[in-house]
Formats: sequence, C-alpha cells, structure tokens
Amino acid sequence: MKGLLGRKLGMTQVFTEDGVLIPVTVVEATPNVVLQKKTVETDGYNAIQLGFEEVKEKRTTKANIGHCAKANTSPKRRIQEVRDCELDVNVGDLVDVTIFEAGETVDVIGTSKGKGYMGTIVRNNAHQGPKSHGGSKNIRHIGSLATNGITSRQGRIMKGTIMAGQEGGYRTTNQNLTVIKVDKENNYLLIKGNVPGPKKGFVMVRTAKTSKGNKAPVTLVDYSANKEVQE
Repeated sequence: MKGLLGRKLGMTQVFTEDGVLIPVTVVEATPNVVLQKKTVETDGYNAIQLGFEEVKEKRTTKANIGHCAKANTSPKRRIQEVRDCELDVNVGDLVDVTIFEAGETVDVIGTSKGKGYMGTIVRNNAHQGPKSHGGSKNIRHIGSLATNGITSRQGRIMKGTIMAGQEGGYRTTNQNLTVIKVDKENNYLLIKGNVPGPKKGFVMVRTAKTSKGNKAPVTLVDYSANKEVQE
C-alpha cells in the first residue's frame, strides 16, 4: 500500500496517438512530508503520516506547529495516514508523484460535494403522488412510514426506509481508476475518470485495494513538440 495527498484541480481530456479521447482528472500533488512513522511496537499498527501543503503558523494550532517541527518542516494544512505503507521512508523524507506510474490502478478518496437538504424524490428517486384535481395533495411528500405492508401494522419505522435528508459532504472512494500520466516537473497526476469532491478539494491517491492488475500505459499526443516546430 502506498498513498499521496493532493488537490483535485478539475477535469479535462487528452488524446492518445491512436486518436482515442480519454477524460481525466488533474490532481496536483506537491511533495508530501513524512511527519511520523508508526509501528506495531509503539502504536499497535504500521503506518506513515503524511503532511501536505504549507499553512501559516497564525492559521493553525500550536499542536500542529510542534508536531511538524519534530520532522523539521513547517506546519501542514492536511495531515493523513497511510496504513501498511510499503514505502521505505523515514521522518522528514519527501514523497512525490513518482511513487505511481502510468497504467497503475489506484483508489482516490475524497469528500463528496455537499448538496444540502434534499427531498425524497431527488435523494432516493421516489415516485410522486397523484396530481388529479381534488385528489391527494401529497405530490412530493414522503409516503407512509409507520407501516410495513397492509396487514403488518408494526407501528415503527423500519431500518433503511428512504427519507429526505442531507445529501453529499461525506467521505467516499472511487475505486480502480487508471493513472494516465505522471508529471514530476509540475507535480501532477492525470487519472482517468472522475474523482470525489469539488475543485481544489483535498484527495488521497492510494494503491487500489481490489485491483485486478495494472494496465498498459498509453502514449499521449505531445502538443509541445508541434508548438516548437511552428515557432
């Protein structure tokens, strides 16, 4: 298992030399600092703690400042662990995008977009009520809750009953995505498909847990070469 913290910058599309269009998400991942190394003897499990993106001291806590000072680095905006990490690193080392390679299968973890309080029709794809004149006025409201069938009057709401409620804003994982390109110079990854969260939202890219294997890397069209020829 290996992982890296970054930011989702947005989506775009790239072309292979065969003319295949690939929708990708751009994840900016500047080098992460190893803030702590946990072991079974000291903490009961193996993990490394990564810090991402510097933050001013006046905008963070004294605990964060002191914790990052142990690794001889400035305080970090985002701190997260990677359990059972296979990387051979020590406290204070830098981890960059080169831990991944094109064609590798990864999981991306993030916080989904918050959509606020949603009704049961939007949130659960429930049916609307009758709209006939003089009939029921229960058009977009939720249906009966405290019954479970015609003959079973249980007088309680069953577990899993669909209702209105908060939608989005929770931790979610998009699994088995393919890394299309790794750019060490600009510190970004191109990942096929969409990843959780809004633009500039924090994400973690890690080794896929349920992967069926990596895929062959693709060759993308290099537009910089064409630009040099025109100049």
